[in-house]
Amino acid sequence: MDLRTKLSGRIHMDDIYEITFLTQQCNKKKRELYGLLFDTDDTLGYQAAWIFTHFSLSENKWLYDKQNELINEVIKCRHPGKRRLLLAMIFRQPLANPPRTDFLDFCLERMLSGQELPGVKTLCMKLAYEMCRHIPELKQELRAALDIMEPDLLQTSIRTVRKNVLKAMETGRTLQYF
Repeated sequence: MDLRTKLSGRIHMDDIYEITFLTQQCNKKKRELYGLLFDTDDTLGYQAAWIFTHFSLSENKWLYDKQNELINEVIKCRHPGKRRLLLAMIFRQPLANPPRTDFLDFCLERMLSGQELPGVKTLCMKLAYEMCRHIPELKQELRAALDIMEPDLLQTSIRTVRKNVLKAMETGRTLQYF
């Protein structure tokens, strides 16, 4: 199967299941799909990211050592849908400790941005929390950023994630699973 051709058009869930099945059995196909994440064609990058978000938790481990590349891509990404999917991929991984400060700054900025999609804002909130969770000074900075968000003016999804992050901050529990 030629992944470039397949992903350049419209794909459906059956296509995603087929591609995840094929890539799980072949590292060469996995590397090819990974390469398409960084393609200059936004459609290819978006479709490739969409497929990676459907990898099983065990298959997702293949991406762990590529976290810095994924972070670099999300920071420079101009396609909002692809940015959301890349953040979802990163959220399914253990984050580096200490966190990358440029990525933490990106997440703090985007979670407060009025122009950002709700899905990006919520993932940035969760990722910022995970990066700040073990560092008291950063946790205070995140708390201040969350406090300036007026709950009554937020969309339901953002308000809910904000509430869940604040609750997790009190207990110190993680929001991630992998």
